[in-house]
Order: sequence, then C-alpha cells, then structure tokens
Amino acid sequence: MTPRRDAPEADGPVHPRPPTPVEPPPGKRTSELAARLITASILVPFVVYVIVLGGLAYLGTVMALVLLAQREFYGLIQDKGAHPLVGFGLLAGGAVPVVAYLGSEYHVNLLMTATLLAVLFLQLGKAQITEALASISGTFFGVFYVAWLLSHAIPLRNFHDAVAKHYGPEVPFELGITPDSGIFFMLMALSAVALCDAGAYFGGRAYGRRKLAPKISPGKTVEGALCGVMVGTLGALVAKAIFDTVWPSLSQAVSFGAVLVLGFGVSLVAVLGDLVESLLKRDADAKDAGRLLPGMGGVLDRIDSPLLGIPFMYYMLLFYVFIERMAVP
Repeated sequence: MTPRRDAPEADGPVHPRPPTPVEPPPGKRTSELAARLITASILVPFVVYVIVLGGLAYLGTVMALVLLAQREFYGLIQDKGAHPLVGFGLLAGGAVPVVAYLGSEYHVNLLMTATLLAVLFLQLGKAQITEALASISGTFFGVFYVAWLLSHAIPLRNFHDAVAKHYGPEVPFELGITPDSGIFFMLMALSAVALCDAGAYFGGRAYGRRKLAPKISPGKTVEGALCGVMVGTLGALVAKAIFDTVWPSLSQAVSFGAVLVLGFGVSLVAVLGDLVESLLKRDADAKDAGRLLPGMGGVLDRIDSPLLGIPFMYYMLLFYVFIERMAVP
C-alpha cells in the first residue's frame, strides 16, 4: 500500500477541496499512455481468462478487486481527515461477493442491512464521537459503492442461475440462455466500458473543446464523452458479432437491437461512473486513488466505470428477460 498524504486534524472541519486542473506535459502524457497500454495488455487476457473459467477463481478475483479498491476508497476518506472503520468495512466488503455467489440478492440485501446496523453499533464504542457522521457514512458507503456494486459481476457471470431464481428454472431454456451465457454478458459489458473509456480519452484529445464537468474533472470534454459513448456502443455490437461467429450458443439470447440499446446504456453509465470517482478524488485532493497499476493509477481508478456499468447491464438484462418472457405464448 502506498503511503498516504498527511491528513488534516481529526477534529477539524472536513471541507471539499478546489479543483486543480494541472495538465501534464506532452512527454509525460506519452509515457503514461505507454504504461497504460502495457498494463492493459497484461490485465485484459487475465480478465478474459478468469471470466471464461468462472467458479471459485472468478469469485476470488472479484473479492480481490473489491478489497483493493475499497482500501483505496477508505484512503481517500482518510485524506479528508475522517476515520472510517477500515477493518470492519473490508471484512463486510469481502463478504458481499461471497454471499452473492453462495446465495441470492435477498441474502446480499440482508448482509448490507446487517452491515449498516453493525457500523452503527461499533461507532457507539469509539472514543471519538465528533466525527460519527463521517465515520458511519464513509464506512458504509465504501461497502455499498465498491463491494455491493461490483458484486453484481457474480450474478451477471452466472446469469442463467440468476434468471432461474427470479423467473423459474424453465425460463432460461425457453429464452435460449445457457449456463455459460454469462460469459458473453460480462465480456460485452466490459467491452462497452473499456472501449468507452478509450474512445473518450482519444476522442477528447483529438476533438475536445467544451468541458464536460470542469469543477469535477477539467480534462474531460463533451466531445470526448460523445466519442466514448459511440465507441463503447460499437464495442458491444462487435462483441455480439464475434460471439455469434465463434460461440453463438452464448449470445443467442439477445438480438442485435437489444445489444445496441444495452451497449448505449452501459456506455452512458460508464461516463457517469468515471465522473463519480473523479468527484471523490477531487474532494480528497488526489489525482489517483492509488498507484498499483502503472499508467492507470489504482484499482478503483480502473473499475470506476464498471462499478456502475455492470449493475446496469445486469438489471437491464433482467428487465429484457421479463419482457421476452411476457412475449412467449
């Protein structure tokens, strides 16, 4: 874990920090891009392999991402001068994907409720009570924002089982959803998110003129966001075309029209997810949430868009199944 900056006094006021729009020199941008591409060349094959493999290896990877990203998130809160219950928060966060894997969304909701109650109880025993609101809110939000959102990668990868639990064991068969269809859904979602990020980055550098959210992220532009959404949507369609050719049994459950809508929606949400994390980092006066991934910052910096894109994909697919089920005579 990288050392944090000196935090403000614990009993002092916690105020938002002003934006610091400092543009790196061209040479540094080039080296960061090279490091980013090298890191991506290592991460992408690993992520694809784990998604295809599934099972406990997939669960372990999701848990590792949750714990690393959640720890970075708590570091941002500590930079603000608050003192979240880091140990308990990480324990609860690591348990969320396990419960999602072994149980259902109902069990995850029970865990989240129990987590909130436990945070309130533990806060009563702390000697420092002047920052109770910040501690309680920060601890629970870390579990919600990182662990709960990312835990949707479990039912999305196991979408066949999720549909069977929601609508009955015969419904996946009726709609052409196979036990491995979740491989396609996960890779389609990540393709849209990753290509949206790439499209926004290169589109912003080439065509960016108007600032998208100057107080939150001065480097992001409206033109870059539009390029990102278009490229991300195209990425989802390309993923569908590739699977229809190479592994059609996994992608047969959704049409190209549905993929167009899903890809567009996921890309829009990915832009929002990137802005949300930028807002958190700006408030903490941090350029990156961590330094674990060369050229990309921390784990939280890398999964900020999937944190919203994956749940969106999952719930929209459940809605799609509901509509298709109503259409089946």
